[in-house]
Amino acid sequence: MDVDSEPCLWDEILERTGRDTVPQIFVGDQHIGGCDDLLALERSGALESLLKVGT
Repeated sequence: MDVDSEPCLWDEILERTGRDTVPQIFVGDQHIGGCDDLLALERSGALESLLKVGT
C-alpha cells in the first residue's frame, strides 16, 4: 500500500497493526512489524521458515 498516494490508507494501517508508521510488513495475513522487526527475524533465522510456511 502506498500511503503517500492514498493518505486514507493510514486509517487501515493503524487499524490492522496498531502502529502509525511505515513500513508495516506482512507475510500473508501475519503482521511482522516494521523494518527493525523484519531484520530481527532474519538475524534470528526465523524469517526463512516463516516465508516457507506460505509456499
